[in-house]
Amino acid sequence: MAQAEKKGGLLRKSSASKKPLKEKVVLMYDEIFTTEDPSKCNPRFWEELFLMKVNLEYLEGKLEALDGEELMKIKDNINCLFQHCIQALGEEHPIRVVNALQTLCALIRGVHQKNKSTSGFDIINMLVGFDKAELCMKNLMESLDSLLCAEGSESLKSLCLKLLLCLVTVTDNISQNTILEYVMINSIFEAILQILSSPLSRREHGYDAVVLLALLVNYRKYESVNPYIVKLSIVDDEATLNGMGLVIAQALSEYNRQYKDKEEEHQSGFFSALTNMVGSMFIADADEKISVQTNEAILLALYEAVHLNRNFITVLAQSHPEMGLMTTPTSPIPTTPVTPLGTTPPSSDVISSAELPLDADVQTSNLLITFLKYSSIVMQDTKDEHRLHSGKLCLIILTCIAEDQYANAFLHDDNMNFRVNLHRMPMRHRKKAADKNLPCRPLVCAVLDLMVEFIVTHMMKEFPMDLYVRCIQIVHKLLCYQKKCRVRLHYTWRELWSALINLLKFLMSNETVLLAKHNIFTLALMVVNLFNMFITYGDTFLPTPSSYDELYYEIIRMHQNFDNLYSMVLRLSTNAGQWKEPASKVTHALVNIRAIINHFNPKIESYAAVNHISQLSEDQVLEVVRSNYDTLTLKLQDGLDQYERYSEQHKEAAFFKELVRSISINVRKNLAFNTLSQELLLKEFSTIS
Repeated sequence: MAQAEKKGGLLRKSSASKKPLKEKVVLMYDEIFTTEDPSKCNPRFWEELFLMKVNLEYLEGKLEALDGEELMKIKDNINCLFQHCIQALGEEHPIRVVNALQTLCALIRGVHQKNKSTSGFDIINMLVGFDKAELCMKNLMESLDSLLCAEGSESLKSLCLKLLLCLVTVTDNISQNTILEYVMINSIFEAILQILSSPLSRREHGYDAVVLLALLVNYRKYESVNPYIVKLSIVDDEATLNGMGLVIAQALSEYNRQYKDKEEEHQSGFFSALTNMVGSMFIADADEKISVQTNEAILLALYEAVHLNRNFITVLAQSHPEMGLMTTPTSPIPTTPVTPLGTTPPSSDVISSAELPLDADVQTSNLLITFLKYSSIVMQDTKDEHRLHSGKLCLIILTCIAEDQYANAFLHDDNMNFRVNLHRMPMRHRKKAADKNLPCRPLVCAVLDLMVEFIVTHMMKEFPMDLYVRCIQIVHKLLCYQKKCRVRLHYTWRELWSALINLLKFLMSNETVLLAKHNIFTLALMVVNLFNMFITYGDTFLPTPSSYDELYYEIIRMHQNFDNLYSMVLRLSTNAGQWKEPASKVTHALVNIRAIINHFNPKIESYAAVNHISQLSEDQVLEVVRSNYDTLTLKLQDGLDQYERYSEQHKEAAFFKELVRSISINVRKNLAFNTLSQELLLKEFSTIS
């Protein structure tokens, strides 16, 4: 017998010359796309339709082939199909439910695709009809809520989440998707929480649930009261919050693992050998080859949780026994990774049930460590737009953390020490750090390391001014906490001071180029005021008196940079140009740094002359510094330990609107046909009872 072939809803025998036969479901779709009621001739039409395997491609293609006028002619049948889909969701037979869910996906996407230029109200009318919209959408949301909360099929739950993601992301700008008004009125928030609080559901559907929640929170968040924002901000159930944290940690961890695998593969390859041979001129190209697609959706979920819910802060420091991080696991850990269908390609977002790999001698990890590692990767290369957005979002999340009193308490806790192996950008003038030599330190040290790393590695022509400002603000906020709570942190402060001085040097060397695009004096003022923080309050938070002496040594040693900065800002503040005011602020801020230089330099020169030494050692300079503090006069500067708190709505609204648009497009793009195919689903329902 000739083998039957199937394509685009057509069946034909390869050896026959007969006319191709259409499969029955396609014939039934064709009846819906006429102006006649398909159930007139066949009263069991709708019952039979939902027993047929859905042909998504044909149904969506048919909708897309019609113009607006033709679509309006069959509006009654489209409404009827939509309503019968909703009715079928209440059926006992799971095959009917599966087919109804998939048909709804095709309908929503097909009608939206056809009506991109029309308003949301036209879409609602086309799908369900104005007169029945409220009741139908209420029934739809209640059915989806019941299916998500029921103890039944995991595949049905997965398909419900796909439908909801389809519904939310069907427009690029989710705030223009008026169907979401019904998702606001008929909340599925509790169903999402239930998924996150249950280990089994979370493992199967956690990723989709978290992405869905992050998107729903961003629906018209600045224009109206969004119930998902309100509800997310007051969640206090520990299991739910930990579940959400675990899903985020697993997704970020999977990214880190993939990056590390690619990095090792790259380093052992031929290209690496060539790079070493020729020098470092190819480093940028080599690094691009090991880039892994960033995951803005999961990062947005982390941001919303940290920003909206104070209780979530505790989750950041929570170690994860489920991720295989404890030395003696209490229960068997599943090893089969579960792929989140239809949000982003499995290659970038597989949710693994164990965080791999950890540093060999680290016994435990937490969400914050995983996030810091992720940040250290995405912040390496800010030339790519997605990575720039990811890097910015990482810094915004760290800003929220640095402002939180409780977060600061565990960041600075001496009893919570970790080795955090951050990724460092390959650079000509430094060797790759040996991972095993990392000391165990409070988590704030890793945050400061990340900031120092960013400052050192991004001094380039395409200067990311906005990211630098955020970076310095984070350091400032951490110092404010240390000063307020008198926390004496044992950190290599010299690395920070050196990075800040080199940043000032870079700003001066590239004054002309940078001033054409940026107000560099805002950043220079922030850097100078960080030094003023150390000078004025350093004795309350630097670990030892000798640390304070070393601060003075660094200022004196690098005095030429501060002298040059003073000359530059003095020149611009005495001219009547656009930079007069910002430059004069830096001039005033330099008063104490200049006082230190002008006070100690003559003393050092005198000491050298008396002792006939041409070049003083560090210890000799420190001796001069210690013996001449008494005669140093400094001015008290106000407001050094004050800062403006982070505000999303006033300053970041445009960034988040664009970010959410990008995420919506990406999620929709990856809700592909193959992820909605029935084969896997129907394995669960091999018989209809």
